[in-house]
Amino acid sequence: MDPVRGPSFADLSRTFWRVGLLSFGGPAGQIALMHRELVEERGWVREEDFLHALNLCNLLPGPEAQQLAAWIGWRLHGWRGGLAAGLLFVIPGALVMLVLSMLYAVAANLDWFAALFLGVKAAVLAIVVQALIRIGARALNSAFSRILAGLAFVALFFLDLPFPLIVLGAGVLGMAVAALRPDWIALKNSVDVVPAGPKPWQNTVRAVVIWSGIWAAPMVLVAAPLGTGHVLWDIGAFFSQLAVVTFGGAYAVLAYMAQEAVQSFGWLQPGEMADGLGLAETTPGPLIMVTQFVGYLAAYRAPEPFSPMVAGMLGAGLTTWVTFAPCFLWIFALAPWIDRLAGAVRLKGGLAAVTAAVVGVIANLTAWFALHVVFATVGEERVGPLRLYTPDWASFDWRAALLAAVVCLLVFGAKWSVVRVLGVATVGGLILGLAF
Repeated sequence: MDPVRGPSFADLSRTFWRVGLLSFGGPAGQIALMHRELVEERGWVREEDFLHALNLCNLLPGPEAQQLAAWIGWRLHGWRGGLAAGLLFVIPGALVMLVLSMLYAVAANLDWFAALFLGVKAAVLAIVVQALIRIGARALNSAFSRILAGLAFVALFFLDLPFPLIVLGAGVLGMAVAALRPDWIALKNSVDVVPAGPKPWQNTVRAVVIWSGIWAAPMVLVAAPLGTGHVLWDIGAFFSQLAVVTFGGAYAVLAYMAQEAVQSFGWLQPGEMADGLGLAETTPGPLIMVTQFVGYLAAYRAPEPFSPMVAGMLGAGLTTWVTFAPCFLWIFALAPWIDRLAGAVRLKGGLAAVTAAVVGVIANLTAWFALHVVFATVGEERVGPLRLYTPDWASFDWRAALLAAVVCLLVFGAKWSVVRVLGVATVGGLILGLAF
Protein backbone atom coordinates (compact mmCIF):
# COMPACT_ATOMS: atom_id res chain seq x y z
CA MET A 1 0.00 0.00 0.00
CA ASP A 2 2.57 2.56 -1.16
CA PRO A 3 1.39 6.10 -1.82
CA VAL A 4 0.10 6.75 -5.31
CA ARG A 5 2.65 9.46 -6.03
CA GLY A 6 5.14 10.34 -3.33
CA PRO A 7 6.25 13.97 -2.84
CA SER A 8 9.70 15.23 -1.94
CA PHE A 9 10.26 16.19 1.68
CA ALA A 10 10.30 19.87 0.66
CA ASP A 11 6.94 19.50 -1.12
CA LEU A 12 5.50 17.72 1.92
CA SER A 13 6.70 20.49 4.24
CA ARG A 14 5.35 23.28 2.06
CA THR A 15 1.98 21.57 1.76
CA PHE A 16 1.56 21.02 5.49
CA TRP A 17 2.64 24.59 6.22
CA ARG A 18 -0.22 25.65 3.94
CA VAL A 19 -2.61 23.21 5.64
CA GLY A 20 -1.54 24.52 9.05
CA LEU A 21 -2.27 28.10 8.04
CA LEU A 22 -5.69 27.28 6.57
CA SER A 23 -6.95 24.69 9.06
CA PHE A 24 -9.83 26.63 10.61
CA GLY A 25 -13.23 25.20 11.50
CA GLY A 26 -12.48 22.34 13.87
CA PRO A 27 -11.52 18.75 13.07
CA ALA A 28 -14.20 18.16 10.43
CA GLY A 29 -13.01 21.12 8.36
CA GLN A 30 -9.35 20.27 8.93
CA ILE A 31 -9.78 16.65 7.86
CA ALA A 32 -11.75 17.75 4.79
CA LEU A 33 -8.95 20.19 3.90
CA MET A 34 -6.29 17.47 4.14
CA HIS A 35 -8.43 15.11 2.09
CA ARG A 36 -8.81 17.66 -0.68
CA GLU A 37 -5.15 18.70 -0.67
CA LEU A 38 -3.50 15.28 -0.28
CA VAL A 39 -5.94 12.70 -1.68
CA GLU A 40 -7.98 14.50 -4.33
CA GLU A 41 -5.61 17.14 -5.71
CA ARG A 42 -2.12 15.66 -5.21
CA GLY A 43 -2.86 11.94 -5.03
CA TRP A 44 -0.18 11.36 -2.39
CA VAL A 45 -2.39 9.06 -0.30
CA ARG A 46 -5.04 6.58 -1.43
CA GLU A 47 -8.62 7.07 -0.32
CA GLU A 48 -8.78 3.73 1.53
CA ASP A 49 -5.49 4.41 3.34
CA PHE A 50 -6.70 7.86 4.38
CA LEU A 51 -9.91 6.41 5.84
CA HIS A 52 -8.11 3.58 7.64
CA ALA A 53 -5.76 6.11 9.21
CA LEU A 54 -8.66 8.34 10.21
CA ASN A 55 -10.28 5.38 11.99
CA LEU A 56 -7.05 4.78 13.91
CA CYS A 57 -6.77 8.45 14.89
CA ASN A 58 -10.35 8.39 16.16
CA LEU A 59 -9.33 5.59 18.50
CA LEU A 60 -6.52 7.63 20.06
CA PRO A 61 -6.60 10.36 22.70
CA GLY A 62 -5.73 13.79 21.40
CA PRO A 63 -6.65 15.87 18.33
CA GLU A 64 -7.46 13.44 15.54
CA ALA A 65 -6.74 15.91 12.72
CA GLN A 66 -3.20 16.61 13.97
CA GLN A 67 -2.57 12.90 14.42
CA LEU A 68 -3.85 12.23 10.90
CA ALA A 69 -1.39 14.85 9.60
CA ALA A 70 1.45 13.13 11.47
CA TRP A 71 0.40 9.73 10.08
CA ILE A 72 0.35 11.04 6.50
CA GLY A 73 3.81 12.53 6.96
CA TRP A 74 5.03 9.22 8.45
CA ARG A 75 3.53 7.26 5.57
CA LEU A 76 5.26 9.42 2.99
CA HIS A 77 8.64 10.15 4.64
CA GLY A 78 8.94 8.07 7.80
CA TRP A 79 9.61 9.64 11.18
CA ARG A 80 11.04 12.80 9.62
CA GLY A 81 7.90 13.31 7.54
CA GLY A 82 5.59 12.57 10.45
CA LEU A 83 7.38 15.06 12.67
CA ALA A 84 7.36 17.76 9.98
CA ALA A 85 3.69 17.29 9.07
CA GLY A 86 2.52 17.10 12.67
CA LEU A 87 4.51 20.16 13.77
CA LEU A 88 3.62 22.30 10.76
CA PHE A 89 -0.05 21.54 11.37
CA VAL A 90 0.27 22.93 14.90
CA ILE A 91 2.87 25.73 14.77
CA PRO A 92 0.83 28.49 13.03
CA GLY A 93 -2.07 28.17 15.46
CA ALA A 94 0.28 27.87 18.45
CA LEU A 95 2.03 31.14 17.56
CA VAL A 96 -1.26 32.99 17.04
CA MET A 97 -2.69 31.55 20.27
CA LEU A 98 0.39 32.65 22.21
CA VAL A 99 0.03 36.23 20.99
CA LEU A 100 -3.70 36.27 21.79
CA SER A 101 -3.05 34.82 25.27
CA MET A 102 -0.47 37.54 25.95
CA LEU A 103 -2.94 40.21 24.85
CA TYR A 104 -5.69 38.67 26.97
CA ALA A 105 -3.51 38.59 30.09
CA VAL A 106 -2.75 42.32 29.97
CA ALA A 107 -6.11 43.61 28.66
CA ALA A 108 -8.70 41.36 30.32
CA ASN A 109 -9.63 43.99 32.94
CA LEU A 110 -10.30 46.76 30.41
CA ASP A 111 -13.94 47.62 29.77
CA TRP A 112 -13.76 47.32 25.97
CA PHE A 113 -12.01 43.95 26.21
CA ALA A 114 -14.59 42.58 28.63
CA ALA A 115 -17.37 43.83 26.33
CA LEU A 116 -15.77 42.14 23.33
CA PHE A 117 -15.62 38.79 25.13
CA LEU A 118 -19.25 39.11 26.18
CA GLY A 119 -20.01 38.37 22.54
CA VAL A 120 -17.31 35.72 22.23
CA LYS A 121 -18.83 33.72 25.10
CA ALA A 122 -22.26 33.81 23.47
CA ALA A 123 -20.80 32.60 20.16
CA VAL A 124 -18.91 29.78 21.88
CA LEU A 125 -22.10 28.57 23.54
CA ALA A 126 -23.83 28.25 20.14
CA ILE A 127 -20.77 26.55 18.62
CA VAL A 128 -20.67 23.98 21.41
CA VAL A 129 -24.40 23.27 20.96
CA GLN A 130 -23.74 22.78 17.24
CA ALA A 131 -20.93 20.31 18.02
CA LEU A 132 -23.24 18.42 20.38
CA ILE A 133 -25.90 18.05 17.68
CA ARG A 134 -23.45 17.04 14.96
CA ILE A 135 -21.60 14.45 17.01
CA GLY A 136 -24.83 13.12 18.50
CA ALA A 137 -26.38 12.63 15.07
CA ARG A 138 -23.39 10.57 13.99
CA ALA A 139 -22.68 8.63 17.17
CA LEU A 140 -26.07 7.83 18.69
CA ASN A 141 -27.15 5.17 16.19
CA SER A 142 -28.61 2.64 18.63
CA ALA A 143 -30.61 2.53 21.86
CA PHE A 144 -27.51 1.37 23.74
CA SER A 145 -25.44 4.33 22.55
CA ARG A 146 -28.20 6.77 23.53
CA ILE A 147 -28.46 5.24 27.01
CA LEU A 148 -24.67 5.40 27.37
CA ALA A 149 -24.63 9.07 26.41
CA GLY A 150 -27.37 9.82 28.95
CA LEU A 151 -25.53 7.95 31.69
CA ALA A 152 -22.30 9.82 30.90
CA PHE A 153 -24.13 13.15 31.22
CA VAL A 154 -25.70 12.22 34.56
CA ALA A 155 -22.39 10.87 35.89
CA LEU A 156 -20.57 14.12 35.08
CA PHE A 157 -23.18 16.83 35.61
CA PHE A 158 -25.00 15.45 38.66
CA LEU A 159 -22.64 12.89 40.24
CA ASP A 160 -19.36 14.74 39.54
CA LEU A 161 -17.54 11.51 38.66
CA PRO A 162 -14.02 11.82 37.22
CA PHE A 163 -13.88 12.41 33.48
CA PRO A 164 -11.13 9.80 32.83
CA LEU A 165 -13.25 7.17 34.64
CA ILE A 166 -16.22 7.89 32.34
CA VAL A 167 -14.20 7.65 29.13
CA LEU A 168 -12.16 4.60 30.05
CA GLY A 169 -15.18 2.84 31.56
CA ALA A 170 -17.16 3.42 28.37
CA GLY A 171 -14.31 1.97 26.33
CA VAL A 172 -14.14 -1.21 28.41
CA LEU A 173 -17.92 -1.59 28.30
CA GLY A 174 -17.96 -1.11 24.54
CA MET A 175 -15.31 -3.79 24.02
CA ALA A 176 -17.35 -6.23 26.10
CA VAL A 177 -20.56 -5.40 24.21
CA ALA A 178 -18.75 -5.81 20.87
CA ALA A 179 -17.78 -9.34 21.89
CA LEU A 180 -21.20 -10.35 23.25
CA ARG A 181 -23.86 -8.22 21.51
CA PRO A 182 -22.29 -6.31 18.57
CA ASP A 183 -25.76 -5.35 17.32
CA TRP A 184 -26.17 -3.10 20.36
CA ILE A 185 -23.56 -0.75 18.96
CA ALA A 186 -24.46 -1.28 15.30
CA LEU A 187 -21.35 -3.27 14.37
CA LYS A 188 -21.93 -5.01 11.06
CA ASN A 189 -19.05 -7.48 11.29
CA SER A 190 -18.50 -9.39 14.54
CA VAL A 191 -15.37 -11.29 13.41
CA ASP A 192 -11.83 -9.92 13.72
CA VAL A 193 -10.02 -9.49 10.39
CA VAL A 194 -6.28 -9.96 10.98
CA PRO A 195 -3.88 -9.37 8.05
CA ALA A 196 -0.93 -11.63 7.43
CA GLY A 197 2.68 -10.62 8.10
CA PRO A 198 4.95 -10.12 11.11
CA LYS A 199 3.85 -7.92 13.98
CA PRO A 200 5.91 -4.69 14.14
CA TRP A 201 6.78 -4.86 17.83
CA GLN A 202 10.32 -3.53 17.39
CA ASN A 203 9.17 -0.27 15.78
CA THR A 204 6.51 0.20 18.45
CA VAL A 205 8.86 -0.36 21.39
CA ARG A 206 11.45 2.01 19.92
CA ALA A 207 8.83 4.73 19.38
CA VAL A 208 7.46 4.34 22.92
CA VAL A 209 10.91 4.59 24.50
CA ILE A 210 12.04 7.59 22.45
CA TRP A 211 8.83 9.60 22.67
CA SER A 212 8.24 8.85 26.33
CA GLY A 213 11.65 10.42 26.95
CA ILE A 214 10.80 13.42 24.78
CA TRP A 215 7.45 13.79 26.57
CA ALA A 216 9.08 13.70 30.02
CA ALA A 217 12.15 15.84 29.24
CA PRO A 218 10.69 19.27 30.08
CA MET A 219 9.27 17.94 33.34
CA VAL A 220 12.79 16.96 34.40
CA LEU A 221 14.03 20.43 33.49
CA VAL A 222 11.26 21.99 35.59
CA ALA A 223 11.70 19.71 38.61
CA ALA A 224 15.49 20.12 38.85
CA PRO A 225 15.63 23.89 39.57
CA LEU A 226 12.05 24.63 40.70
CA GLY A 227 10.84 21.45 42.41
CA THR A 228 7.51 19.70 42.15
CA GLY A 229 5.61 22.40 44.04
CA HIS A 230 5.97 25.03 41.34
CA VAL A 231 3.08 26.02 39.06
CA LEU A 232 5.04 24.86 35.99
CA TRP A 233 5.22 21.35 37.42
CA ASP A 234 1.47 21.41 38.11
CA ILE A 235 0.84 22.59 34.54
CA GLY A 236 3.00 19.88 33.02
CA ALA A 237 1.59 17.11 35.19
CA PHE A 238 -2.04 18.11 34.66
CA PHE A 239 -1.84 18.49 30.90
CA SER A 240 0.17 15.28 30.57
CA GLN A 241 -2.69 13.49 32.32
CA LEU A 242 -5.17 15.29 30.07
CA ALA A 243 -3.29 14.15 26.96
CA VAL A 244 -3.95 10.52 27.89
CA VAL A 245 -7.73 10.88 28.28
CA THR A 246 -8.57 13.50 25.63
CA PHE A 247 -10.94 11.28 23.63
CA GLY A 248 -13.48 13.12 21.52
CA GLY A 249 -11.50 16.32 21.02
CA ALA A 250 -11.42 19.65 22.82
CA TYR A 251 -15.18 19.94 23.36
CA ALA A 252 -15.29 16.65 25.24
CA VAL A 253 -12.53 17.48 27.70
CA LEU A 254 -13.15 21.19 28.13
CA ALA A 255 -15.60 21.00 31.04
CA TYR A 256 -13.26 18.71 32.97
CA MET A 257 -10.30 20.97 32.20
CA ALA A 258 -12.28 24.05 33.20
CA GLN A 259 -13.43 22.58 36.49
CA GLU A 260 -9.90 21.50 37.41
CA ALA A 261 -8.30 24.77 36.30
CA VAL A 262 -10.92 26.86 38.14
CA GLN A 263 -11.81 24.80 41.22
CA SER A 264 -8.78 22.63 41.95
CA PHE A 265 -5.89 24.88 40.87
CA GLY A 266 -7.48 28.35 40.85
CA TRP A 267 -5.72 29.28 37.60
CA LEU A 268 -8.76 30.82 35.88
CA GLN A 269 -12.16 32.32 36.59
CA PRO A 270 -15.18 30.32 35.27
CA GLY A 271 -15.95 32.60 32.33
CA GLU A 272 -12.35 32.70 31.16
CA MET A 273 -12.50 29.15 29.82
CA ALA A 274 -15.18 30.25 27.36
CA ASP A 275 -12.92 33.16 26.39
CA GLY A 276 -10.09 30.71 25.73
CA LEU A 277 -12.21 28.49 23.53
CA GLY A 278 -13.39 31.57 21.63
CA LEU A 279 -9.76 32.48 20.93
CA ALA A 280 -9.01 28.91 19.85
CA GLU A 281 -11.97 29.01 17.44
CA THR A 282 -10.43 32.03 15.68
CA THR A 283 -7.00 30.43 15.15
CA PRO A 284 -5.88 27.71 12.75
CA GLY A 285 -4.98 24.27 14.08
CA PRO A 286 -6.57 21.98 16.68
CA LEU A 287 -9.13 23.41 19.11
CA ILE A 288 -7.24 21.65 21.90
CA MET A 289 -4.83 24.58 21.56
CA VAL A 290 -7.06 26.18 24.20
CA THR A 291 -4.82 24.32 26.67
CA GLN A 292 -2.04 26.74 25.77
CA PHE A 293 -4.25 29.64 26.86
CA VAL A 294 -4.80 27.99 30.24
CA GLY A 295 -1.10 27.21 30.67
CA TYR A 296 -0.12 30.78 29.83
CA LEU A 297 -2.54 32.37 32.31
CA ALA A 298 -1.70 29.87 35.06
CA ALA A 299 2.02 30.65 34.90
CA TYR A 300 1.49 34.37 34.23
CA ARG A 301 -0.46 34.73 37.47
CA ALA A 302 2.09 32.85 39.62
CA PRO A 303 5.34 33.83 37.89
CA GLU A 304 8.01 33.62 40.62
CA PRO A 305 10.99 33.49 40.08
CA PHE A 306 10.34 34.78 36.53
CA SER A 307 8.63 37.88 35.24
CA PRO A 308 4.92 37.34 34.43
CA MET A 309 5.46 37.38 30.67
CA VAL A 310 8.42 34.99 30.76
CA ALA A 311 6.54 32.66 33.10
CA GLY A 312 3.49 32.79 30.83
CA MET A 313 5.56 31.90 27.78
CA LEU A 314 7.17 29.02 29.66
CA GLY A 315 3.74 27.81 30.78
CA ALA A 316 2.35 28.03 27.25
CA GLY A 317 5.37 26.23 25.80
CA LEU A 318 5.26 23.48 28.40
CA THR A 319 1.53 22.99 27.91
CA THR A 320 1.90 22.73 24.15
CA TRP A 321 4.79 20.27 24.53
CA VAL A 322 3.01 17.85 26.86
CA THR A 323 -0.22 18.14 24.85
CA PHE A 324 1.27 17.25 21.47
CA ALA A 325 4.32 15.09 22.25
CA PRO A 326 1.98 12.19 23.22
CA CYS A 327 0.26 12.54 19.83
CA PHE A 328 3.53 11.69 18.10
CA LEU A 329 4.04 8.81 20.53
CA TRP A 330 0.65 7.30 19.67
CA ILE A 331 1.14 7.70 15.92
CA PHE A 332 4.72 6.47 15.65
CA ALA A 333 4.00 3.54 17.99
CA LEU A 334 0.73 2.45 16.39
CA ALA A 335 0.97 3.51 12.74
CA PRO A 336 2.70 0.23 11.76
CA TRP A 337 -0.34 -1.60 13.23
CA ILE A 338 -2.97 0.34 11.33
CA ASP A 339 -4.13 -2.52 9.11
CA ARG A 340 -4.47 -4.89 12.09
CA LEU A 341 -6.32 -2.32 14.20
CA ALA A 342 -8.73 -1.50 11.38
CA GLY A 343 -10.15 -5.04 11.59
CA ALA A 344 -10.31 -5.43 15.38
CA VAL A 345 -13.98 -5.74 16.35
CA ARG A 346 -13.49 -5.20 20.09
CA LEU A 347 -11.48 -2.07 19.42
CA LYS A 348 -14.23 -0.76 17.15
CA GLY A 349 -16.75 -1.47 19.91
CA GLY A 350 -14.65 0.43 22.42
CA LEU A 351 -14.40 3.38 20.07
CA ALA A 352 -18.15 3.37 19.40
CA ALA A 353 -18.91 3.37 23.13
CA VAL A 354 -16.38 6.12 23.85
CA THR A 355 -17.87 8.22 21.06
CA ALA A 356 -21.36 7.75 22.53
CA ALA A 357 -20.12 8.68 26.00
CA VAL A 358 -18.44 11.76 24.52
CA VAL A 359 -21.88 13.00 23.44
CA GLY A 360 -22.88 12.96 27.10
CA VAL A 361 -19.60 14.68 27.98
CA ILE A 362 -20.26 17.46 25.48
CA ALA A 363 -23.83 17.79 26.80
CA ASN A 364 -22.28 18.34 30.24
CA LEU A 365 -20.00 20.99 28.76
CA THR A 366 -22.97 22.67 27.05
CA ALA A 367 -24.96 22.89 30.27
CA TRP A 368 -21.90 24.10 32.21
CA PHE A 369 -21.16 26.79 29.62
CA ALA A 370 -24.78 27.92 29.43
CA LEU A 371 -24.90 28.49 33.17
CA HIS A 372 -21.60 30.39 33.30
CA VAL A 373 -22.33 32.50 30.22
CA VAL A 374 -25.82 33.62 31.25
CA PHE A 375 -25.17 33.94 35.02
CA ALA A 376 -22.25 35.84 36.53
CA THR A 377 -22.44 33.79 39.73
CA VAL A 378 -23.06 30.05 39.86
CA GLY A 379 -22.78 28.16 43.13
CA GLU A 380 -22.81 24.45 43.95
CA GLU A 381 -24.48 22.42 46.66
CA ARG A 382 -24.49 18.75 47.60
CA VAL A 383 -27.64 16.71 48.15
CA GLY A 384 -26.45 13.26 49.09
CA PRO A 385 -24.38 11.97 46.13
CA LEU A 386 -25.75 14.68 43.84
CA ARG A 387 -23.88 17.85 42.88
CA LEU A 388 -26.36 20.60 41.97
CA TYR A 389 -25.49 23.93 40.35
CA THR A 390 -27.31 26.90 41.89
CA PRO A 391 -27.19 30.04 39.74
CA ASP A 392 -27.73 33.39 41.42
CA TRP A 393 -30.74 34.77 39.57
CA ALA A 394 -29.78 38.31 40.52
CA SER A 395 -26.64 37.84 38.41
CA PHE A 396 -28.57 36.96 35.23
CA ASP A 397 -26.92 38.72 32.25
CA TRP A 398 -29.66 39.56 29.74
CA ARG A 399 -27.04 40.85 27.29
CA ALA A 400 -25.32 37.46 27.11
CA ALA A 401 -28.66 35.67 26.81
CA LEU A 402 -29.76 37.97 23.97
CA LEU A 403 -26.48 37.55 22.11
CA ALA A 404 -26.63 33.76 22.56
CA ALA A 405 -30.14 33.68 21.08
CA VAL A 406 -29.07 35.79 18.08
CA VAL A 407 -25.98 33.65 17.50
CA CYS A 408 -28.05 30.45 17.63
CA LEU A 409 -30.31 31.90 14.91
CA LEU A 410 -27.26 32.65 12.77
CA VAL A 411 -25.69 29.22 13.32
CA PHE A 412 -28.78 27.04 12.98
CA GLY A 413 -31.06 29.22 10.87
CA ALA A 414 -28.76 31.12 8.50
CA LYS A 415 -26.02 28.41 8.61
CA TRP A 416 -23.28 30.98 9.05
CA SER A 417 -19.63 29.94 9.40
CA VAL A 418 -17.80 30.07 12.73
CA VAL A 419 -15.67 33.06 11.68
CA ARG A 420 -18.68 35.14 10.57
CA VAL A 421 -20.60 34.26 13.73
CA LEU A 422 -17.68 35.23 15.96
CA GLY A 423 -17.32 38.51 14.09
CA VAL A 424 -20.97 39.47 14.57
CA ALA A 425 -20.96 38.31 18.20
CA THR A 426 -17.89 40.36 19.11
CA VAL A 427 -19.36 43.50 17.56
CA GLY A 428 -22.63 42.87 19.37
CA GLY A 429 -20.76 42.30 22.61
CA LEU A 430 -18.89 45.60 22.24
CA ILE A 431 -22.12 47.52 21.60
CA LEU A 432 -24.12 45.99 24.46
CA GLY A 433 -21.18 45.77 26.87
CA LEU A 434 -20.21 49.42 26.53
CA ALA A 435 -23.76 50.79 26.26
CA PHE A 436 -25.32 48.92 29.22
